[in-house]
Amino acid sequence: MEPHSRISDDIDIDHKTSRSICDEVGEQLQQDLSLEASPLPPYLDRLIDELRKQDT
Repeated sequence: MEPHSRISDDIDIDHKTSRSICDEVGEQLQQDLSLEASPLPPYLDRLIDELRKQDT
């Protein structure tokens, strides 16, 4: 029998279900955060371009 977690007075969930929920929430957060990522400020963009030029 798997251990249970109590998330409220009325709901018991097993470890497998809890893990599935956590995994799904994590995936959704990663997708949402990647969509909200703002582009680099122009000055950082220029610095990165300069570094790339120095590498070649």
